[in-house]
Amino acid sequence: MSLPRLTLERPLCVFDLETTGKYPDRDRIVDITIVTLHPDGDRDEFSSLVNPGIPIPPGASAIHGITDAMVADAPTFSRLAPQIRATLAGADLAGYNARRFDVVLLCAEFKRANVVFSMDGRRVIDPYVIFAKRESRDLAAAVQFFCGRPLVDAHRARADVEATIDVLSGQLERYADLPTTIAELHDYCRDPSWIDDAGKLVWTDGAACIAFGKNAGVALQALTSTSTGRDYLKWLLGADFPDDTKRIVREALAGRYPVPAKEGAHVG
Repeated sequence: MSLPRLTLERPLCVFDLETTGKYPDRDRIVDITIVTLHPDGDRDEFSSLVNPGIPIPPGASAIHGITDAMVADAPTFSRLAPQIRATLAGADLAGYNARRFDVVLLCAEFKRANVVFSMDGRRVIDPYVIFAKRESRDLAAAVQFFCGRPLVDAHRARADVEATIDVLSGQLERYADLPTTIAELHDYCRDPSWIDDAGKLVWTDGAACIAFGKNAGVALQALTSTSTGRDYLKWLLGADFPDDTKRIVREALAGRYPVPAKEGAHVG
């Protein structure tokens, strides 16, 4: 498929990565595809599984279906890096949610492979950003979609409350498989990876991990095993974080770690 209304001044490399996780500073690529669209209408494709050099977590495999066995004989990124760099040479980039993740991880992989790769002068097209800008997800858009009418007096408390009730009613009518009890709907609305109510702590392959900042992706148990990690958790206790987040951190410092609900312990 071409992009008939888009003017290409140079090649556009549309790419996607499958990875071992969501943290560019420590996760690795396990699958990469690059489709290069040329100004003359031609297109080239590069695609390869990648041996990440580390085990692929079960949670990641459950998402993309790629296992350790599948990449055992695949080339490493270091081996592929010169070819990938050549494929991307002189090209702009495009990818879904690429600005926030794929570009960052790709640059990190080049750096780990000691292969010089620069984003200077490259333009990045991200359909996710276009989608978010064009298809509003605010209350007014929800009222129009689910209720078929405009939201009058938006941002006045009473109007917004009445609109929220109407939208929820419309969702319950539209989606027959939505839960119909408050308890079940509460669980449905909560991200299953979150341990605390604010999502500052998340499950990553069964381990309770920090979800933000310099220790994003690091397990609580790993942090409590070092003096530096314990100092970080103590800082967190004195900072402006929700009470349930602090409670879980306080218990971790005491040697009591959360485990997934199916194993019978608290989850925040």
